[in-house]
Amino acid sequence: MTETAPQAEIQAGAEPRTDQLKITEIFFSIQGESRSVGWPTVFIRLTGCPLRCRYCDTEYAFHGGQWMHFDQILAEVERHKARWVTVTGGEPLSQKRCIDLLRRLCDQGYQVSLETSGAIDISEVDPRVSRVMDLKTPASGESHRNLWSNMEQLTAHDQLKFVICSREDFDWACHIMQAHQLPEGLEVLFSPSYEELDPAELAGWILQEQPSVRLQLQLHKVLWGDQPGR
Repeated sequence: MTETAPQAEIQAGAEPRTDQLKITEIFFSIQGESRSVGWPTVFIRLTGCPLRCRYCDTEYAFHGGQWMHFDQILAEVERHKARWVTVTGGEPLSQKRCIDLLRRLCDQGYQVSLETSGAIDISEVDPRVSRVMDLKTPASGESHRNLWSNMEQLTAHDQLKFVICSREDFDWACHIMQAHQLPEGLEVLFSPSYEELDPAELAGWILQEQPSVRLQLQLHKVLWGDQPGR
């Protein structure tokens, strides 16, 4: 974890209080994905995830972490003087108190986004939060975990993301878009699986089929590769 605000010691294994979350890292970087790509952003990475996508690049967030009080988390975020905050994981919503942290971040005036798999109910997330829902494609190995009722919760303030590993994934994602009545203005992002699908190939499919999507590359990986915490 990057530097954290001064904090009282939290005993390992102690029962967490209602104002604590288990945090893998908090770091300041450039947003590499989604609508706010390019903005200096504070990332809060929560520990834990019930999914095991085969291309996951944050397996280090599955276990470990450190219990932090909300006030400590907010103090660390404020230290970086950024406008944008992204809560990510793992799967951040696997910790129920994530909902409360999101609300407090919004109350502090931050532009808040949540990176979530879509496998956990998003209906209780504060409407001020932009929910970036990563719907799992068949090649992820976890498409059976998609909670389809979440599709009805999406608004134009949110974003729907598909990580595309193959032409089969591409066709599947296009079918899902057609099968569900997406809200007008919802941004749909197609992102090639890193080092698995040539971005130019995905761009060609988009130009050929013309689904209403944006091609998204992971800017942070263009800049820094696979370094954790960037």
